[in-house]
Amino acid sequence: MSGWIGIYCRGLAMGSADLVPGVSGGTIALITGIYTRLLTALTQANVDTLGCLLKGEFARCWRRIDGNFLLVLGAGIASAILGLAEAIQFLLQHYPLLLWSFFFGLVLASGGMLMLTELQLEKQHSVAAHGFLVVLGGLIAGLIGLSPQASMVDVPGSFFLAGMLAITAMLLPGISGSFILLLLGMYTPIISAVTDRNLEVLLLFGSGCLMGLLVFSRLLHWLMQRMRKPVMAVLSGFLLGSLVILWPWQLVQEVITDRHGSARNVSTIPVSPFEYASSVGDPHYLQCVAGGLLGVVVVLGLSLARRRV
Repeated sequence: MSGWIGIYCRGLAMGSADLVPGVSGGTIALITGIYTRLLTALTQANVDTLGCLLKGEFARCWRRIDGNFLLVLGAGIASAILGLAEAIQFLLQHYPLLLWSFFFGLVLASGGMLMLTELQLEKQHSVAAHGFLVVLGGLIAGLIGLSPQASMVDVPGSFFLAGMLAITAMLLPGISGSFILLLLGMYTPIISAVTDRNLEVLLLFGSGCLMGLLVFSRLLHWLMQRMRKPVMAVLSGFLLGSLVILWPWQLVQEVITDRHGSARNVSTIPVSPFEYASSVGDPHYLQCVAGGLLGVVVVLGLSLARRRV
């Protein structure tokens, strides 16, 4: 039973992370040791499984897709999204520096841990090649993080497309589904749909997520099966490159008011805490250091727990 509780808690953590623009649920899956299992389970939703379903072999179908695992993990993710959306929004509004610092420490420690455990290479040329891939992944994530935000039209097709793109990002450690929604100008409409229980929008968004899962998980799983270390090198870069998004001290470059009447930052740049203090206000040094250290401690604790299991 404790094992399933652990899976549920991982789902809670993944769902909570994906509510924060800049933090990926894939990061949580990776550092908690369920990333490969999740990809494997998702790729089993294929023609063979559909054949079993049509034959009425429901138990076999359920085992093929690791149904218990996906059900418990999905329940945790859904619980976090439905139950913690308002709490996360409260923290983002009232304690943003603390929250960003925590996730900055979490991702920084995760990226370092990933390189130490996954990229242990013996040949010098392999070190150089994988180092290039880490840098490449970091540049891609950094460029995404510094991209100006767009604004999609709130039509049914937009919610479906946003779901596809967001879930694809969710599967990649370091690239946040919520941040992609923010770039597309769809973050506020989706969060509003969650808090208002707008079933029509949530159904469209969920359908897009399902399509993205079925397509992209297969590609990522195929790559992991055939070239794990290069893929992990790129993912490590994604993690470290995403730090530009999570840096607590950001200077707002442009703000717009969306059709919901909410002010939305469409462009920010990371600055030093000293520049933040002179331009914005109290940088809360101690609060940020404590939040960052807490994130590092969480990753170290998760790593130790995995080694003992």
